[in-house]
Amino acid sequence: MNYRYSDRLGRFSSSAVREILKLTQRQSVISFAGGLPAEEHFPVAAVGEAFRRVLEEGNKALQYGLTEGYLPLRESICRRMAAKGITVTPDDMLLTTGSQQAIDLLVRIYIDPGDVILVERPTYLSAIQVFNFYGAKLVSVNGDEDGMDLADLAAKLKQHRPKMAYVIPTFSNPTGKAWSLERRQGVLDLCRQHDVLILEDDPYGELKFGDESVTYPSLFSLDRHPASSSVVYTSTFSKTVAPALRTGWVMGDPDLIRNMARAKQAADLHSSSLDQQTLYQLMEHFDLDGHISFVRKEYEVRMRQMLGLLQEQKWPGVAWQEPKGGMFFWLELPERIDAAELLKTAVSLGVAFVPGGTFFAENPKANTMRLNFTHNDTENTIKGMSRLSQAMDSVLVR
Repeated sequence: MNYRYSDRLGRFSSSAVREILKLTQRQSVISFAGGLPAEEHFPVAAVGEAFRRVLEEGNKALQYGLTEGYLPLRESICRRMAAKGITVTPDDMLLTTGSQQAIDLLVRIYIDPGDVILVERPTYLSAIQVFNFYGAKLVSVNGDEDGMDLADLAAKLKQHRPKMAYVIPTFSNPTGKAWSLERRQGVLDLCRQHDVLILEDDPYGELKFGDESVTYPSLFSLDRHPASSSVVYTSTFSKTVAPALRTGWVMGDPDLIRNMARAKQAADLHSSSLDQQTLYQLMEHFDLDGHISFVRKEYEVRMRQMLGLLQEQKWPGVAWQEPKGGMFFWLELPERIDAAELLKTAVSLGVAFVPGGTFFAENPKANTMRLNFTHNDTENTIKGMSRLSQAMDSVLVR
C-alpha cells in the first residue's frame, strides 16, 4: 500500500519532552524533563470516593454526555472563577480533554494557513507544535522578567498584522516568570487596539509561591468579558488534581465557544463524562482549596531545594531566576554550550532535562535548558542534581 499522507503531516513534529521521556523509562534515570506533578500528592482516596459516588448513580453515569461538558461541573468552575474576578456562565465555557485540546480547537476554528500568531520568546513547546501543524506563521515577541516588551509588541503588531497572540502570563512554561500588572494591561490594550485575539493559557496559576497577598490577575479578568472579550482563557485540573483525568476548560465570547464546540463534535463528540462527573463530586465533597494550598507549599519546598542546589554549583556563566510559581527553572548556559549535546552526557550519567531550543518558535537559543522541580522527592532531587553537576562540569571545563 502506498500511503499518501497529507501535506499537513510534514508540519507535525513530535514533542521533544515525549521523546526524552521515552529515554528515561529506565528506573536508573532521574528525570527533570516532564512537567509532572508529584504522584505522592495526588488525592487518591478522594478521587476513589468521588468515582464511587458517580457510579452509585447508576447506569446513566456511563452514558454519552454533552459536547460542552457536564453541566454541574461547568457550574462549579464558574463559581471558582468568580473568586478570581471572572464572571461567566456555563454557556461561556467548554470542557476539554486537557487545556492542550483547547489550544487545538481555537486554532482549528480561527487560524488559516499563513495567519500570524505572536508568541513569547521562549514559549510552551506543545503550543508551537499545534500552531505549526495548522500552518500558522509564528513571530516571537521579546520580553524580560516582567513580561512581554510592550515596545517590541507594538512594533510587531504593526509590522506583521497578526490574527492572534498566545501567552502564559502567570508562571510561564518554560521560564516560570509572572508578568507585572503593567505588562498585563499593556498587552491587553495593544491587542485590543489592533483587533488581535489573545489566547491566555493558565495551567499553573494556582501554584503561587511566597506572599499570599500578591495576586496575578488573568488577562481575561482585566478585560470586559465574556461577550466581545479580546481574550480566550484556558486552564486545567492536570496540575492541581491529577493529569490522568484529562479535564481542562476554556472560556470566552459565547460565539467563539459555540464554534469551538462545533469543532470538538467533529473531534471526539465530548471529553470523558465519567472523569467530569468525578471531578464534580470531588469539588462538592473534598476540600480542593485546602489540597491546592498543601501542594503549593510542598512545591515551594521542592523549588527552594533545587534553588539551593543550583546555588551550590557555582557553574561559571550559568544563570537562572527564582520562579514565582509553577513547576520549572529556566537556565541559560554559556553560548558555546549546546544543551542538546549536554543532554546526551546527562542521560548517560542517569539524569534528564529538556534542552531549551525546542521552546523557541524561531532563532532558538541552543544554550538553554528547563528543569522540573515538582516531580522528584528530596532524595532523588539531590541525586539527580549531583549527576547533572557531573554532566555540566564535563562541558564547562572543555
